[in-house]
Amino acid sequence: MLRITDTISIEDWELTEQFVRASGPGGQNVNKTSSAVELRFEAERSPNLPDPVKRRLKRLAGRRWTNDGTLIIQCDETRHQARNRDIARDRLAELIRKATEKPKRRIPTRPTLGSKKRRLKAKKVRGEVKAMRGKVEGEG
Repeated sequence: MLRITDTISIEDWELTEQFVRASGPGGQNVNKTSSAVELRFEAERSPNLPDPVKRRLKRLAGRRWTNDGTLIIQCDETRHQARNRDIARDRLAELIRKATEKPKRRIPTRPTLGSKKRRLKAKKVRGEVKAMRGKVEGEG
């Protein structure tokens, strides 16, 4: 069981791990050991995640979210299978933790009178600079 927060924990049956060959350092050994981990979490069918958390998780996951609602996390950082497995689980937990946080509602604000005046003054100055760029009369 993977504990995320005090209220959310993921059962082992919801997670499936597949070990695949990794790229990167390891010499010839990398060709015969499967040290990279592909962690699959059935997020859409998970009874432990509330619906708003699932929606936020889907948005956060991006391309890692499949069409059938599975979240896939891959890790081939280290040459050790067990370490990669731990890193993948930590990443999943961190992603779900981020999804549990409610985004703050944005309160729309209006520009102050001073900022409006500064903006208009800057536009006027800029316009005057551009107006001076015309052809000069009498010379040439």
